[in-house]
Amino acid sequence: MAARALDATGVAELVQAATAAPSMHNAQPWHFRCHLGHRTVEIRADMERAMPAADPERRALHVGCGAALCNLRSAAAAAGWRTRTDLLPAAHEPLLLASVRLTGAEPGEETDTALAALAEQIPRRHSSRWPFAEKPVPPADLTDLVEAARTEGATLVFPDAWHAASLLELVQDAEVRDAETPDRAEELARWTHPWPDTADEGVPGYAYGPRRRSGTAPMRDFGGRTEPPGRTSAPFETALNIALLGTAHDSPAEWLRAGQALERVLLTATRAGLVVSLTSEALEWSDLRALVRDPLTDVGQVQMVLRIGYGPRGPTTPRRPLSEVMEIV
Repeated sequence: MAARALDATGVAELVQAATAAPSMHNAQPWHFRCHLGHRTVEIRADMERAMPAADPERRALHVGCGAALCNLRSAAAAAGWRTRTDLLPAAHEPLLLASVRLTGAEPGEETDTALAALAEQIPRRHSSRWPFAEKPVPPADLTDLVEAARTEGATLVFPDAWHAASLLELVQDAEVRDAETPDRAEELARWTHPWPDTADEGVPGYAYGPRRRSGTAPMRDFGGRTEPPGRTSAPFETALNIALLGTAHDSPAEWLRAGQALERVLLTATRAGLVVSLTSEALEWSDLRALVRDPLTDVGQVQMVLRIGYGPRGPTTPRRPLSEVMEIV
């Protein structure tokens, strides 16, 4: 496929796809600077959307921006572009997380067709906080998810039933700690909107899902002490399909790789008819994060916990307008 011209409309389409990525509390901590003349898109951290209490090292911020980077690369490939990505390209600019150079395919070369094929899943992917069916995921689909993570330089493993069940206790421990830590509770309150409003950021009440009445699914309860109107409770699954996404090391570059791997796994899951919810509460406390790691697997540093299965696709959560997240220079 011949690459289309990179004009203001074309780059806006790429950024629009990028912003569909998940981020902690849907804070959308990214800003895109687009250099049309150089065919380059820069992804920068938006520190006004950082969470110094729950994410002091900005690990989750980097993971979210990495997920947006994967979407940008996927949309670019679908539009006929080849991409060259540099992570953390300027040591003197710590907020510059990635630079993506777009080039046309040379004779005999093609774009990343596998990544391009996932682009149509970008608007369909939504986190689901609803109960999943008590149904195993076919081994072939699990293999595809593992390969998606590996392609982006990360590892996806499936812990045994005992370790998966222990994650619920770690999540509950983290939730108690969060509620008892004022600055973390204030951060969560800032990014959740239980009542209907017009916010274009954060987690709206309609996306909380039901409160867990029973089951062992590890999930963050965004309701807390303030329930959205009409929220109900429901039994959740007890046969868990839990996956740990990890990297060999723990650095800003690895966090960005983890974010790209996470989004590639999510898009692959969406294509297979699977739904996913993300769980990071226990990863936000250093001592609990060490316990999340499964000693029976080769994951070095766990970057995200995924709950995978069959169930209702989650609703679309709001996104900031492009005028706020991108600039063309």
